[in-house]
Amino acid sequence: MVDWAQMRDCWFDFDRVPELLERVERQADAEAWRELGWRLVLEHDLVSPASFAALPRLVRLAPRSAEARGLAGKILERAAGPHGCDDLLADCASAIAEFGVVLDRHLRSRPADYLVAFRALLAVEEEYHWANALGGFKDDINGVDCPHCGVGVTIAIGDFGCYSQVWDGDKETRRGLRPAVGEKLTGTGRWMHRITVRDGQEVLTNGITHLFGEAECPRCAGVFNVADEYTSANRPVMW
Repeated sequence: MVDWAQMRDCWFDFDRVPELLERVERQADAEAWRELGWRLVLEHDLVSPASFAALPRLVRLAPRSAEARGLAGKILERAAGPHGCDDLLADCASAIAEFGVVLDRHLRSRPADYLVAFRALLAVEEEYHWANALGGFKDDINGVDCPHCGVGVTIAIGDFGCYSQVWDGDKETRRGLRPAVGEKLTGTGRWMHRITVRDGQEVLTNGITHLFGEAECPRCAGVFNVADEYTSANRPVMW
């Protein structure tokens, strides 16, 4: 039984979240969902005790509610942050496992909100870095430093091409990325690739092979793994 008197939300209130949860459990309530969203996930990726206290109830709603899936996913995506609620997160273990089953079933239906649900599933699997960083590969542009010469390299993966790029003054130099072979991927890349292939997500599948493939530095011609360097530059601090 949750003692809501101890569960402040992101605005340091104790009474609004349980009231709002009751409203959305009774019926679809767009206004209540909006308020729940900013009470449970604040700007700058902050969450609160009420966020994790609400998680099991959001998971129960998730099979029939896109709002519940999205909000539960946002909370889990921030589980690596400085929330100070590790004990509450641990108490949610069974709800998180249940959420993973719900999300996997939802993804198999190839829904319109596929990327949102896929990122949430990454968070369920404790792949917090990719849960926060993964884009839709439409116009993804990310910066890394070449591990060989230290120059800043732009990595582009999207409809406009897949390449590494550096600028010397007004001069642009590009090199095409070298995608990985999906069947040879390992670890997280292999898991992400397998799920998106299963669900017929061609754009995501293609993007993942480039993300976990190799890039050539246009300055020094050194070759490096894109995902490794992007992770090194952007992995969130684990608290």
